[in-house]
Amino acid sequence: ALRVNGVLKTLYLNDNKIGDEGAKAIGEALEVNGVLTELNLAHNSIDDTGAEALASALRVNGVLKTLYLNDNKIGDEGAKAIGGALADNGVLKTLNIGYNKIGDQGAAAIAE
Repeated sequence: ALRVNGVLKTLYLNDNKIGDEGAKAIGEALEVNGVLTELNLAHNSIDDTGAEALASALRVNGVLKTLYLNDNKIGDEGAKAIGGALADNGVLKTLNIGYNKIGDQGAAAIAE
């Protein structure tokens, strides 16, 4: 539904334990969705694999402005993928990625 939805601008899916499989599905939908501007995926047991899928979507999505990924299980590899995607994404203005398992390398990748 998210792939073809043309009106939904805000989606809160926090606290649902969607995990990596759910994050992958949402990432695939975000690659073609042209209206969603705010997405909350906090508290969902997403780790590096899910973060990498979402990062792929961020590289091509041109409308998402706010993304909450706080309180998941994202580590350095996921943070590196997101950091790389941010270099290609010119519209994301707010990223909450606190309370994950990100170390110095992941933080540096996001900061770059």
